[in-house]
Amino acid sequence: TMWRKLLLISSLCISASASADLRHYVASLENSSWRVGENNPIECRLEHDIPDYGKAVFSSKAGKDTNLLFTLDMWQKPDAVTDAQLISRAPAWRPGDAAKSITSLKYQKQFNGEVPKKAAWAMLNELSQGREPTFYYADWYNRDSKVAVGISAANFASKYRDFRSCLANLLPYSFDDISFTVLNYQQGGTELTRFSKYQLKKVQEYLSYDPNVELVLVDAYTDSFGGRSINQRVSEKRAESVKDLLIASG
Repeated sequence: TMWRKLLLISSLCISASASADLRHYVASLENSSWRVGENNPIECRLEHDIPDYGKAVFSSKAGKDTNLLFTLDMWQKPDAVTDAQLISRAPAWRPGDAAKSITSLKYQKQFNGEVPKKAAWAMLNELSQGREPTFYYADWYNRDSKVAVGISAANFASKYRDFRSCLANLLPYSFDDISFTVLNYQQGGTELTRFSKYQLKKVQEYLSYDPNVELVLVDAYTDSFGGRSINQRVSEKRAESVKDLLIASG
């Protein structure tokens, strides 16, 4: 729900006078909606609708390191570079709790607002405690008009558990880690080495979860020893063996 009111913003927030015009976007207790948008071993997404404004998205992807990104997906993208403050505030039904700063950030022109890993984890922690991470910034068309965008903690807990479960099951490697995979064979044959079989299983597992991979290119070679025609046949058998393994795994 969007409403207009007068608000005295503390020193934690962007500076404004007590009479400043503030537009506040935040889901009410009744319409606060959280959902797990993606829940698979290559991507996890936790999404929240912000009425009349857009949506909040926490996301993490498969990889060697644990990663987390928060995106404030706005219906109307910034029309100028804009400074913003991210504050954790108590919801309306918990008066008296002091607000605290999470981070300062800058919205880039025509881009959604993004919050890096450390601050994104802080937001999740504040939400799990029933607090309301809120972005404060000046309207890019009217610097005297202030905007507050709150992320409601209502109905958060159960979906957060699902999101954490998804994070725990992310693959420890990304597409970049398997996009150029080198396999080795036992000398002179078409049998993969033990380590190469392990590498191929990683490729197979990743492909089973990512529908956006449309092509797998297999190149096979031998060394320069032996006759050309024999080496050509060995190379083709090696390529076919990889193709057959991938097809057999689906």
